[in-house]
Amino acid sequence: MNLVFEDDGQIKAGAILSESDAAAQIELPGGRRIKVKSSNALLRFAAPSAAQLLGDAQSQLTDIDMMLLWQSAESADEFAFGELAKEYFGAGATETQQTATLLALQQAPMYFYKRGKGRYKRAPEDALKAALASIERKAREAEQMEAWVIALAAGNAPPEIAGQWSQLLHAPDKQSLAYKALVAAADRARMSPVHLLARAKAIPSTHALHYDRFLRATFPKGSAFPADLAAPAQPDLPVADVAAFSIDDDSTTEIDDAFSLSALGDGSYRLGIHIAAPAAALAIGSALDRVARDRLSTVYMPGNKITMLPDDVVAAFSLDQGKTPAALSLYATLDAGLNVTATETRLERVRIADNLRIAALDTLQWLDAANDHDLASKHAAELRVLHQLAQKLATARGEQTVNRVDYNFAVQSDPDAADCRIEISVRQRGSPVDTLVSELMIFANVTWAGMLADKHWAGMFRVQAAGKTKMSTAAGAHEGLNVPHYLWATSPLRRYSDLINQRQLLALIAGESAPYQRGSAELLAAVADFDATYAGYAEFQQQMEFYWCLRFIQQEGIEKLTARVIRENLVRFDRLPIVQRIHDMPSQVAGTQVVLAVAEVDLFEPALHVRYVESVASATDTTA
Repeated sequence: MNLVFEDDGQIKAGAILSESDAAAQIELPGGRRIKVKSSNALLRFAAPSAAQLLGDAQSQLTDIDMMLLWQSAESADEFAFGELAKEYFGAGATETQQTATLLALQQAPMYFYKRGKGRYKRAPEDALKAALASIERKAREAEQMEAWVIALAAGNAPPEIAGQWSQLLHAPDKQSLAYKALVAAADRARMSPVHLLARAKAIPSTHALHYDRFLRATFPKGSAFPADLAAPAQPDLPVADVAAFSIDDDSTTEIDDAFSLSALGDGSYRLGIHIAAPAAALAIGSALDRVARDRLSTVYMPGNKITMLPDDVVAAFSLDQGKTPAALSLYATLDAGLNVTATETRLERVRIADNLRIAALDTLQWLDAANDHDLASKHAAELRVLHQLAQKLATARGEQTVNRVDYNFAVQSDPDAADCRIEISVRQRGSPVDTLVSELMIFANVTWAGMLADKHWAGMFRVQAAGKTKMSTAAGAHEGLNVPHYLWATSPLRRYSDLINQRQLLALIAGESAPYQRGSAELLAAVADFDATYAGYAEFQQQMEFYWCLRFIQQEGIEKLTARVIRENLVRFDRLPIVQRIHDMPSQVAGTQVVLAVAEVDLFEPALHVRYVESVASATDTTA
């Protein structure tokens, strides 16, 4: 006799050598002998042989119509495989046909549910339809996926892939068909997904690659403002008896600060530092406030920015030429020696006479009174006094002159365009205009920090100790600036910290209670979030400046660069804001000028690969 049995979930057959009530000794067709429990025995037969039975059953299995087999099991109750074989093949179903039925049941879990050894139950019709639909869908998906893989590997991006390139790279659903197709195609082409999509022209540009990565990580709901946000009305305030002017870069549209200077007739002056006052109209917890609280700052990058507040709100409060917007004004009385003898803070409206631009001022000889006849040198006399005051303030703080170099980036057109050009110019820090603006801003921020500190009010203070700077709700020394307390309150259109501090100052001068009390959970959360967010924005700005440096190197066809050694193999490039380690460069003395050859510019990473060429005592900058 032979036996069909189940062994570890598989249907097998063999010759019975011996048996008892509990088990049988079986010889398999290959000669191996195993012990089979009686509970696993399914069908006894005398002929044909076990091997032939299984072979014939496998052949017959391919002819079984699974839907007809399912329909044959009309009863909703459990049944034995032999019973179903007789329903399907007829009452005289052979051992081979019964075994083929058993194999069909074993291999079709969507049609039949297993209920024991050789026993099954028909799947409900709804469940079967759902399972079959799923199989059909998976087959269509497999066919679709293979078509996408073939197209991508050949360098062509199907619209379904090209339309979601950013999500596939930066925030993929790894179970999606498109992502699986991209990964499979990348493996087939032996390329990274990003390079595969770039070859297929699915990515608009490398600039879009980095910008979209930042947007998805930082603004997952998009950077657009809600459509229903409206600029609040300007508060009804008295108009100051001064005419102010601002000093900003050409690209600045959020003009937060302006200055005025009035002669008092005895050699003394009244200085006015006027700061845009959105806090006078933006209520805490309002829709606009929630947007600003979420963003915390304007995000800057070459050729673009993401503002903290909507454009119409910025326009309503910006200190634009010809307007009389609300301003928080700090007035300082200066004696003939330009010493500060008194200060006063007011909320008022200020007439803005001019918006001066730094680039234009840097080309004028406004420090020389002989040039005052030049119409372009308007406000030259006031600028000279303010510059003298700035120098005095810097000296009082013990400020050391630092010839630090900054860089201006000018993106000439659409940053995603292939022919977009970038201009990078050097701006020397410590220029007269730079000193004037920075020192007066420091003066205002220190003065207002002192007002809050004297009242023991909370705020968002900038504290620096042991070289580490952080936000704090309590006033503390800023060692870098050498001042007893410091905060940011001069850019409320661009930084949420300044908006918070302006609200505190407005309440203070109005004799009201502080909007943000010490220990305020809202204030503490804003401090924690601001530090992390502001640092993230700054890091992104540096990344994009580095990216545009690489674009500049490509654009100008630069093959060699010069740099100065900071220490060992760390260098600072000449005329480009890049600091990088040169791994094949031997350790050099700090200050040594080195020549580096451009090996590869990778705009995808982005990365600049250079090789050390030589060290020189002095060299002409080869980027010129």
